[in-house]
Amino acid sequence: MESLAELRQRYVVDERPMPAEVQRALEGDPRAGARQILAAVARRRKKNRAEGQRLRRMLRHERALYASGVRLLAGVDEVGMSPLAGPVVSAAVILPRGFRLKGVDDSKKLDRATRERLAEVIRREAIAYAIGSVSPEEIDRINIYHAGLLSMRRAIEGLPEAPDHVLIDARRLEQVPIPQTPIIHGDAESFTIAAASIVAKVHRDALMAELDARYPGYGLARHKGYPVREHQDALMRLGVTPIHRRSFAPVRRALGVEPEQIELFAPAGE
Repeated sequence: MESLAELRQRYVVDERPMPAEVQRALEGDPRAGARQILAAVARRRKKNRAEGQRLRRMLRHERALYASGVRLLAGVDEVGMSPLAGPVVSAAVILPRGFRLKGVDDSKKLDRATRERLAEVIRREAIAYAIGSVSPEEIDRINIYHAGLLSMRRAIEGLPEAPDHVLIDARRLEQVPIPQTPIIHGDAESFTIAAASIVAKVHRDALMAELDARYPGYGLARHKGYPVREHQDALMRLGVTPIHRRSFAPVRRALGVEPEQIELFAPAGE
């Protein structure tokens, strides 16, 4: 039998499945190190069971639609509703039936490294995905609420094949002639919408890093255009750029224009 150090590396650090014969041997080993390895493996198994249950719950809408005869199911979600700069970006994703990926969740709950790792797998394994965006100029012209809807419509229309059904976060796209299921808090309740939110977030974050190089001094790579104090202070100090949304109150103040009395729509948590 391997040493305890080798067993720890294999079954705790590398998280490989522990064979029954190894587990029986460790259970009969009186050393504290053996008990620690067994405890760590037991914790991981418990965590994996909980994650499996969470993913099954997130896939309940998908299972019901597949059972009804849906063949291609898309999830769509938008990011970037609240920032003062940059576009609104949406992603539409069609995943293979039965696809599961540990860790998929609302993109806002995930750290950057996890989002980027998951987005790479989702893009690679997806049947299809597409990005839709709406520029700051369009946002100012049609307002942020309608810009979010337009970005999702563009993402769906960008798919190489129209899906049979679309899962969407709490809204309905009236101009998209495809059956839709709006789900409240969809990016936390539906696996496919969550996958779309991750792809959209990673795409927009990368774009804002590029814009940071073009418009230095605003901190766009750090805060992604959101109305944090650093960004608002930079607006007053450096002025408004072509990528800023002139219909948003802090930008209007930097321009010396009175903010509109009615605030534009921005969803909670964005």
